Formats: sequence, C-alpha cells, structure tokens
Amino acid sequence: MVNLAVNLGRLNLKNPVILASGTCGYGREIAPYLDLNRVGAITVKGLSYYPFPGNPPPRLREVYAGVLNSIGLENKGVRRFIQEDLSFLSSFDTCLLVNIWGHTEDEFTRVAQELDKLERIDALELNVSCPNTERGRAVFCSDLETLKSIVAKVRAVTQKPLIVKLGPEVKEWEKTLDVLENEGVDILSLTNSFPALFVDVEKREFFFKRKFAGLSGPAIKPLALKMVYEVVNYTSLPVIGMGGIISAYDALEFLLIGAKAVALGVANLLDPALALSVVEGIEKYLQGNKIGNLEDLIGKVR
Repeated sequence: MVNLAVNLGRLNLKNPVILASGTCGYGREIAPYLDLNRVGAITVKGLSYYPFPGNPPPRLREVYAGVLNSIGLENKGVRRFIQEDLSFLSSFDTCLLVNIWGHTEDEFTRVAQELDKLERIDALELNVSCPNTERGRAVFCSDLETLKSIVAKVRAVTQKPLIVKLGPEVKEWEKTLDVLENEGVDILSLTNSFPALFVDVEKREFFFKRKFAGLSGPAIKPLALKMVYEVVNYTSLPVIGMGGIISAYDALEFLLIGAKAVALGVANLLDPALALSVVEGIEKYLQGNKIGNLEDLIGKVR
C-alpha cells in the first residue's frame, strides 16, 4: 500500500489527480465513464453570475498532438449550477473545486459570494485568463492592478481556499506571483491553454469566428513543464500543474519538478476514464520504486 494523499495548504486531496475545468462539464457528463470517488478532485466548468452562451461555432479543432478550442466559457450560470448540480456532486467523496469568472471585477465577487455559503464546495478557482470587457478585451492576468483588485475583492467575500489559474499571457511572472501571495491566494494552477490560430485553406478564411483559439494537449506539455518549474522555484504557494497530461508518466514529470497535484484536461476528451489509469499508474510507480508516500517524491527533480 502507498499513500497518494497530497496537501495543498488548506486543501487536502486523497490523490493528486484533478479533473480540469471545462473538460468534465458539471460532473454528470463524465460520471458514467469513471468513478468520481477515485479522483482527487473535480473542477466544474467555469461559472459566471448569469448564463453565458459562449462563442459561435465551430468551437473545436483537432491539430497535431493537440486540440484548439474556442468555447468562450459557455455556462449555465452559478444559480442554475447550485439548483441543478450541487446535490448530484454532493453524493461523491471527492473534493469539489469550482472555477469562476466574470466579464467584470464585480462579477467575480458576486459569483464567489453565491458559492461561499455552500459547505460542499472545497475551493474556488479564479479563471483570470478570460476576456476583460472593462479593459478592451485583454485578459485579467496580464494587468497587475486589475488582477490585484479581483483577488482582493474575492478574498474579502470568501474564506474558502482560493486558487488562481494562470496562463501564458502573464507578462511579469515575479511581480504577478508577489501580488498573489500578498493578496491571500492559497494555490496556483497553471497553465491555461496557449493562444493559437488555425486557417481553413480550402475556404481561405480563419477557422474560428473569433480567429484565435486556445491550444491544449500533448503539444504544450514541454512548455507547461517549463512554466511550472519556474513558478515552483519562485513561489512558496502550492502549484497544480497541467498541460498535455495523458499518462501517469506525464503526471509524474510535473510532480517530480515540484507540482503538488496535476489536472487533466484534453485527456478527459480523449478517454473520459483516463484519470483512473493515471491514478493507478502513479500508484504502481511508487510501489515499483518502494516509495511509501507520494509527498516524498514531489520536487525530487530540481
């Protein structure tokens, strides 16, 4: 027997494998294919205060070693989620993380307030790579003052562990991490998808209506690993690593460089039960190397 439990500050997981936001719906969609009790946590699809339709189709495009998406954060809104899905998710013995976002700073706060009073929700994840309609459709994480303001406002209305999800749009990593530490963030998750482009040669036009999309999947894993490694070596905050993980060995790479947990995204689209094989693969690796506790392996490659 090995101990797969990991500690991320105030958040304790039975194992390090998390289902990433946007790839497992609100739980019901993926539950027929894997036992949610066996993963460390599930992160539900990003919620805004009001329902949001997302981007016009097409929304997905498979490319070499990856997937482009232009979903546009479509969601049912936080109140419908609470009414329709929370009871179902409460039947599982796993941590429940809720990804939240807003068109404005105040919308982040309103969503957090709705969720703060719900005991079943273990942590909130701020998606600060979403469009910022207050500042010309930039992303929140690329503007330090706006990022600081969002985190401070959300921190003021919730005592739940606060995760901030960052992406490659961050321009000043050291300053950004200092802001997050100072404003009371508990955990970091990275990386979000990489901005990318696809051109339809036959039609001679952009494939996606909004031109740009987000690249995820195995193609970004080496880039994500580098980003996680650099962040882990700068900050004292625990990090959830993600980006192109489709096997236990992929997950172990992130853990070995210091990530305290990992999140699976595109993997859930390839095989909705793949998270279980990742958990089992990590366990077998520890057994084969006579390592009794996963925590003893984390950060061994520095």
